[in-house]
Amino acid sequence: MRLRFLGSTSEAGACPSLYETDRGTIVVQGLAVTDPEARADLLHVLDGEDAVEVPRELLTEIARRLLL
Repeated sequence: MRLRFLGSTSEAGACPSLYETDRGTIVVQGLAVTDPEARADLLHVLDGEDAVEVPRELLTEIARRLLL
């Protein structure tokens, strides 16, 4: 799989960031959700999966760019 950087709301392109793959999917880079109460709210987390936190404005900006 190859990744293409889409954008970040952090300085110098640090996390959180979004990437597009050559498989037509999106990869999210960010800080893992570690708060026990928040993790308890997650549904159906499979082995190998995790949750990361991403600012809403990053998703909005990237969605706007991809839909143009």
